[in-house]
Amino acid sequence: MKKSIIFLSFILLFLSVFGSSLTVRIPQNIDFLDPHKAAASGTDEVMFNVFEGLLKPDSQGNLNPAVAENYTISQDGLTFKFFIRKNIKFHDGSYVTPDDVKYSLERLSGLDGGPGYNSAMISTIKSVTADKNDNSVTVILKTADTNFLSNFTKAVIPRHNDQYQNSKPIGTGPFKFISYQPDQNILLEKFKDYWKTGYPKVDKVEFKIISDEQAALLSFMAGNIDIYPRIPAQMLDILGNNIKIISGGQNLVQLMAMNNARKPFDDIRVRQAVNYALNKDEIIELAALGYGTKLGSNMSPVMAKYYQEGLENYYSTNTEKAKELLKEAGYPKGFSTTITVPSVYQFHVDTAQIIVEQLKKVGINAKIELVEWGVWLDRVYAGRDYDTTIIGFTGKLSAYDVLKRYESGYSRNFMNYKSEVFDNMFKKAYAEIDDKISTDLYKELQVILTEDAPAVFIMDPNFIIAMDENIDGYEIYPYYVQDMSTVYFK
Repeated sequence: MKKSIIFLSFILLFLSVFGSSLTVRIPQNIDFLDPHKAAASGTDEVMFNVFEGLLKPDSQGNLNPAVAENYTISQDGLTFKFFIRKNIKFHDGSYVTPDDVKYSLERLSGLDGGPGYNSAMISTIKSVTADKNDNSVTVILKTADTNFLSNFTKAVIPRHNDQYQNSKPIGTGPFKFISYQPDQNILLEKFKDYWKTGYPKVDKVEFKIISDEQAALLSFMAGNIDIYPRIPAQMLDILGNNIKIISGGQNLVQLMAMNNARKPFDDIRVRQAVNYALNKDEIIELAALGYGTKLGSNMSPVMAKYYQEGLENYYSTNTEKAKELLKEAGYPKGFSTTITVPSVYQFHVDTAQIIVEQLKKVGINAKIELVEWGVWLDRVYAGRDYDTTIIGFTGKLSAYDVLKRYESGYSRNFMNYKSEVFDNMFKKAYAEIDDKISTDLYKELQVILTEDAPAVFIMDPNFIIAMDENIDGYEIYPYYVQDMSTVYFK
């Protein structure tokens, strides 16, 4: 008993002197340190800990006050007034002012004369004014939008750090940025003046970049990694004892995107044939070991309010139907194509291998092209130079943000999907103030996507996390983040 007390005292002394530190595995580099320029979900996953907006989402998808202490919305839905939290600080010790918030929103919306970095804000925000007297910021929209509130989760950054935001980023989050070494790690440190008392609960976090799953597994089993998010289901059986496993829906849509502007995928019959050719149940069983929910459109059941049920079986596997459609489209003997997959995501690579075999049954000869993440972002996502690709669309906080990816004029509509019917209904849903009507329209949009088949919507794979058994407080979010502020060692 005496020895146990001495040992415990030693541990407490060690933690008080050296602090507690967490190491979390991530598979990819980040694209920008500047939060307004960042496009990759893998970047948001990490920098969620560094930056905050006027509002901040929680693990239930609720929007809570963050940089703003509270806010009001006018009856016509056009005016938002945010009252800045008193004495909230940036990581460099300076206080957040209404001018900093105004600068951030105008930078995002392009009202500062720049390009703007948030498409929703660019098209919707009419003006932003700051009032030092009551420590507030007022935002006026061009048109009412019931879904716009989620855009105020975008990062508030200090005006005085404008030139250094992509090299020495400063936010208001629970952790401050220390360093970033591509292909190695991102280091964060506890922000001791964080506005939320009692958080974060650890002193340092290292996001270790390990692209290879086998190498990540070995590192985790050797104790060099404390938390292994999105661990492949196939690895669970070899982890052994003394490991904690958490699993749940993650609001992610894995899909096989088809380039709708490139032959033969510019023909809806070909895209529908591909959907009939694939067996999603088999993909879920083989690639995810059953840890996944079958989908039929770009919406996960985690988004319960907006999710349109019944679409998951719209294209039940039917090879004869697929062959018939291919013949009608002028491809009676099938065709050859390439599936471009980011090599950093083994799960997508495994899915591609299964799909290759399934497509053979209808005469489609597909080969897999593995590319680095940076190449995928540049050539596929930005350049739209590909036949098909397999990727995961991360969850968003609103149906608008989920479905705007398919609007014809959206800059990141890399599938080149174009539908006047979809565009018109999307604009109608966006402008509708009545929440019930707006929700129904978003459900109808999912039906249109299913029928037009711009992609094969495969599954929402379960979010599986392996971690040291002494770690507690980890929360699964309905979108792509790793919130380290609540995590602690028992």
